[in-house]
Amino acid sequence: MIFSRIALLAAALAAGAISPAAAQDAARGAALAAERQCASCHGTAGVSELERIPSLAGQPAEFVTLQMILFREGLRQAEPMNQLSQGLTDQQVEDLAAHFAALAPAAPPDLAPRDAALAERGRQLSAGMNCGVCHLPDYRGRNQIPRIAGQREDFLRHTLAQYRDSQRRGTDTNMNAVMYGVPDDAIAALAHYLAHQPARAE
Repeated sequence: MIFSRIALLAAALAAGAISPAAAQDAARGAALAAERQCASCHGTAGVSELERIPSLAGQPAEFVTLQMILFREGLRQAEPMNQLSQGLTDQQVEDLAAHFAALAPAAPPDLAPRDAALAERGRQLSAGMNCGVCHLPDYRGRNQIPRIAGQREDFLRHTLAQYRDSQRRGTDTNMNAVMYGVPDDAIAALAHYLAHQPARAE
């Protein structure tokens, strides 16, 4: 039942039915992000310095919009975001998404040095699992699919394990299927490789 509601919400978002009244405004989003103190967790420029907290800089606006609405409606559980998203209008959600999408992506300052052997294994795994098909070859993401290039390595490890263990679902079960049975050491290699991919602005 919850999955059906998520799927319907994703379809509505893709059709532009969430907030048709006004365009997204990054400046309004920046003001709201400051008011809501988003930087205290996600970093002053959207680049997280906290363990397991994702960087939002350069994420596709549709992806941020969808996740915020899932939090607000209780369709995705990840406190404190469920509580913090309460009271946000659809327009405010879209403005926040525009703000974070406009920020330049960058690797977190505490990124561990690149391990060539581990990164190469991660590259091979990514190619074999076709990660670049959905996330694009440079892993910048698109539409409702997140940017994973330059994302926090610990966040990637944690999230990929959650998909594998069916503790997290997106708007479909594709990631759960992709990660099914993937061992921890392979997840570590994937996360290391992706975290060290250049976080280029579009």
